[in-house]
Amino acid sequence: MATLLSNGQQSVMATTSNGQEQKQQQHEPEEQQQQQRVEISKSSSPKPGAMPSLKLNRMGSVSPKDKRVYKIVLTGGPCGGKTTGQSRLCTFFENLGWKVFRVPETATVLLSGGVKFSDLTEKEDPPTPTTFVYKDLPFAAPEHSLIDLTASCPRCLAKAASRPNGSEAYKFQENLIRTMVQIENTYFELGNSSNRNCLIICDRGVMDASAYISKDKWEKMMAGNKWNPVEMRDNRYNQILHLVSAANGAEDFYSTEDHACRSEGVDLARELDYKSAAAWVGHPYFDVIDNSTNFETKMNRMIESVCQKLGIDIGDRLQATSRKLKYLVALLPPDSEFPPFQDFDVVHHYLQSAGPKVQARLRKRGQKNHWSYIHTQRRPNVHGQARIEVKTQLTHRDYMNLLAQRDDAHFTIYKKRRCFLINNQYFQLDIYKEPGHPRCKGLVLLETYSSLTGDALKNCMPKFLNIVKEVTGDPDYSMFNLSLKEDWSTTKKFCRSATHVKGAANGVSSTPLLLNGQ
Repeated sequence: MATLLSNGQQSVMATTSNGQEQKQQQHEPEEQQQQQRVEISKSSSPKPGAMPSLKLNRMGSVSPKDKRVYKIVLTGGPCGGKTTGQSRLCTFFENLGWKVFRVPETATVLLSGGVKFSDLTEKEDPPTPTTFVYKDLPFAAPEHSLIDLTASCPRCLAKAASRPNGSEAYKFQENLIRTMVQIENTYFELGNSSNRNCLIICDRGVMDASAYISKDKWEKMMAGNKWNPVEMRDNRYNQILHLVSAANGAEDFYSTEDHACRSEGVDLARELDYKSAAAWVGHPYFDVIDNSTNFETKMNRMIESVCQKLGIDIGDRLQATSRKLKYLVALLPPDSEFPPFQDFDVVHHYLQSAGPKVQARLRKRGQKNHWSYIHTQRRPNVHGQARIEVKTQLTHRDYMNLLAQRDDAHFTIYKKRRCFLINNQYFQLDIYKEPGHPRCKGLVLLETYSSLTGDALKNCMPKFLNIVKEVTGDPDYSMFNLSLKEDWSTTKKFCRSATHVKGAANGVSSTPLLLNGQ
C-alpha cells in the first residue's frame, strides 16, 4: 500500500491577459529574458545566517543544493477558475525558467475509463431524477440528469460510497485515493530529479475526497490505511489555493455550459465550494482567492499569493493587493460559537542569525502527536518589498539539528492555533500558552490575509469574536519582540516596525498597548 510522502517545498502563480505576456516574452532578447528570471533558492537544511540566492544559467538550471520543488494544490468549487489558473501558473513560472508539472485530477482519469457509480452499488436500482434528492445526502451532491447519474461523476461515486450497501463504491473510492497518492508521488520524484526549480500543480489533492464522503466513512478509510491529517494535508503539499466558485460573489458569470461535467445550480455550487474549502482548513499555507475583484485581478492575486510564499521578488510586475492583518482578541467565546475548526499545538524557536535585520526561526506544528516542521528566514526591505520570508519544510532530523542554534535571548513560544473559515476568509487564531514571558499571558491574536478594506473587510470579520483593535505592524505584538527575555525598555534587540498601520478597519483605536507595563 502506498505511503504518503512529505517531501515538502513551495509554489508561485501568475497571470497574463490573452497570452500577452507570453507573446511579449517570445520577442524579447535572450539577455532581457534572463534578467527577468527570479533569483531565489532553498537548501534542504538551511543555515539561519545565510540568505538563499538562486543562480540560473541560460537554460534555467540550478545547482542541486539550490534547487526547489514546490507543490501546490488548486482546488475550489465549480466555475472558480482552476483550469485558467493552472494555465496562467504554467506560463508565469516557465517564463521564470522553472520546470512545471501538472498532475491530472485522478478521479477524472479513472472515471473516464468507463466506471459508472451505478455499477458499484449493491441491492439498489440506479437512482433516477425522481428518486435522487440531494438534500437528504450526508454531503452535497449535484442534481444531475439521468444521463449524468449513470455516468461517471466523482461526487456521485462518493455518494454511492456513503451508502450502507455501497461497499464496491467505497473500495473504489479508497483505491482512487491510493492511486492519486501514487500518481502525485511520480510527479514529485520527477521534480526531485530535475536539474531545474520545479513547480508541481495538483488538480485537487488528497483531502478533497473528504468533501464528498460522509465523515464516518472518511474516518474509517483514514484509520484503515493508517493515514493522518497532518501527513495528508499539511506535510504533503506546500500551499493550497482555493479559487472560490463564481456562484459565490460573481453569480452573473457562473456558467455550466462550457464544462461537460458541470451541472450544479448556483445554490448547490456554493455549498460544494464551501465543503471543498472546509476540507483544507488547518493547512498552514491555505489561501482563499475570492471574487471581490474582476477575474483578471483574481488570477493576479492568486499568482501574487504564491510569489509571497516563495519569497520571489517580482518588482512591479504584479500590483500588491493582499496583505497580512493582525488583531487583538479578548474574552474567547465557547467552542460551540465557532464554525468548524482545526486546533494545532505550535512551538516556535528563534535561532541565531547573521545580523540584526535577519530573523530566523523554527516552527513545530501538529495534532495528536503528528508534526510538521518549518524553517523561516525573514529579511525586511529587500528590493523595495516590505518583507521577504523564505519558508522551508524540514524533516524531523533537520529540525532537531537546527535546534542547536537556538537564540538564548528568546523564550520558546507555545501556542494553540485554531484555524477556521468564515465569509470566504481564512483565519488563524493564536492563543498563547505557558511557559513564556508574563507579557504573553492571556494573549490572543487573530490573523488573516485579505485584499479587502474598510466596510468590506469589517463585514468579513468573525462577529462572534471580541476584537479589541487592529495591531497589524505594531511592534508590541510582534512574536519576535514578545519572545524576548530582556525588558523592552532596556534591550537593544527590540525590533521596531516601520510598517505599523494605524488602521481602523474595525472602527477601533489603534493606540499601542504595552502589556504588563512593558
